[in-house]
Amino acid sequence: MADANIRIPEEAKDRLAAIAAAEGLSLRAYLARLAETLLTPAERAERAERARAALHAWNGYAPSSSQQQDLDTELDRRLAEARGR
Repeated sequence: MADANIRIPEEAKDRLAAIAAAEGLSLRAYLARLAETLLTPAERAERAERARAALHAWNGYAPSSSQQQDLDTELDRRLAEARGR
């Protein structure tokens, strides 16, 4: 297993260490687990494409690029609104 040095603000390190400790993990183990659970942008795009293909096969759903952009914009708006509450 290779070691890595990562420079982050002290507050972020302390927060991550507290979260790890609350879960009974070392910071190193917590970060390794976190890295295993997060998706890369390519993995997210692949999943989205598979979901679009499944929806198309299931019910013919096939939005145009502009419709996809409108849906993405609406989702971003709703997420921003939810964060503001």
